[in-house]
Amino acid sequence: MQSSGGDAEAPGCGLRVLVVGGGIAGLGAAQRLCRHPAFPHLRVLEATARAGGRIRSERSFGGVVEVGAHWIHGPSQGNPVFQLAAKYGLLGEKELSAENQLVETGGHVGLPSVSYASSGGSVSLELVAEMANLFYSLIDQTREFLHAAETPVPSVGEYLKKELSQHAARWTEDEGTRKLKLAILNSFFNLECCVSGTHSMDLVALAPFGEYTVLPGLDCTFPGGYQGLPDHIVASLPQDVMTFNKPVKTVHWNGSFQEAVSPGETFPVLVECEDGTCFPAHHVVLTVPLGFLKERLDTFFEPPLPTEKAEAIRKVGFGTNNKIFLEFAEPFWEPGCQHIQVVWEDASPLQDAAPAMRDAWFRKLIGFLVLPSFPSAHVLCGFIAGLESEFMETLSDAEVLQALTHVLRRVTAQSSEQTSCRRVAGVPANGGISVLRKPPAPGAQGRAAVVLAQCPVHQGLLQLRGRGQHWRRHRPAGSAPPRGRREAPAPDTVCWGSHTSDVLLHHARSSAVRLEGG
Repeated sequence: MQSSGGDAEAPGCGLRVLVVGGGIAGLGAAQRLCRHPAFPHLRVLEATARAGGRIRSERSFGGVVEVGAHWIHGPSQGNPVFQLAAKYGLLGEKELSAENQLVETGGHVGLPSVSYASSGGSVSLELVAEMANLFYSLIDQTREFLHAAETPVPSVGEYLKKELSQHAARWTEDEGTRKLKLAILNSFFNLECCVSGTHSMDLVALAPFGEYTVLPGLDCTFPGGYQGLPDHIVASLPQDVMTFNKPVKTVHWNGSFQEAVSPGETFPVLVECEDGTCFPAHHVVLTVPLGFLKERLDTFFEPPLPTEKAEAIRKVGFGTNNKIFLEFAEPFWEPGCQHIQVVWEDASPLQDAAPAMRDAWFRKLIGFLVLPSFPSAHVLCGFIAGLESEFMETLSDAEVLQALTHVLRRVTAQSSEQTSCRRVAGVPANGGISVLRKPPAPGAQGRAAVVLAQCPVHQGLLQLRGRGQHWRRHRPAGSAPPRGRREAPAPDTVCWGSHTSDVLLHHARSSAVRLEGG
């Protein structure tokens, strides 16, 4: 197969490198490569008309809304995303302060400003804090099994429920209070599912759960929008590096390809695009979403990936998170309110009740975050994960608005009207959150992680690297609720190893990546 020649590089000395994907991972790779004299010919192929991938800020409701990534998790000097944001002047004085960078969150989400019971009325914040302390103390315990020879149970969820049942057996309060405690704990399970990008914590492996680095710093946002970060990186690249609207069809590797403008020169890799354009290269850095890899695995690589690599990709779990924006003409919440929690009083993490999805999908919501005030609107942002999140995608905006209007009227006993509803699913498509499932057999935890992160597909030719493949770099630009225990990947190091391989796979789409062993 030869290059189409339509967009061929000018002939010349030096290695030719292609970066597939213009999200934050691909942009970081391109920025690093542009600084290196060994890579004089660089091109980024982006499938869409914009750069940034899952980072996407839009003007809506009279202000800036983060459609994709929302926070910098653990904004401190050890976080390269924070370093870039500071370098480009994208953060405010508070976010840059030494005090903010030194805050130790322990990886725990902050408490809600107000908690409503599903039957109406408020829940004691003291009781919520008590249950939060219990829940997060058990979460901390799950991290202690990282280097254990074996675990008492396979999954995080099973461990949490086992420990909670023992605590609940010692409670001496009346039955109503005990049920309310369990209901509050269930809301924290929902929150953890959203943070971890999974339908159930029963699906998340216990043994590797403690592998994530906890960075100091109070999670922060971009005053002018997260989009400023990829925009500044693009501006730092040579003008002809970015090529938009070039979805890739197939990566032909381990071959010998030629192009008309470079007679006699051969290339080991040829990237074929959906429009028929072909780009030969010496090295290719792939930063495609995990969902894309899973969907196209059988056709995207020619020849196919080795069996152990393909199986590892198939075994990486893949969760779904959605955002729901609700606009109000007037707020029903108090000034200073940041997080509204809803506790479903008949729910318990110790019970496996499964009501009809249509009647109960909204019960998986972690609650609502209050977005900064806009000049003419008041906006709440709800987060939802798992199968309920996927079901919500099948509903119309009117159906979602009707359901959430009913919920909020019920729990707050107020009649505030939502004037609009907007849902945000994966940005872009095939994105989501990867999780480390509990293994199908003892000792299988992390097996896919080892296969992806440590074993080259072909020595010196094809390797898997990057956020979904690097074992302990898990937290990119975050869209899950704020928490500090999963660090951002280093845009300045995403190309680690690229000088020794012709195809470098860099998984660029997840909020909290955990590789699964089964």
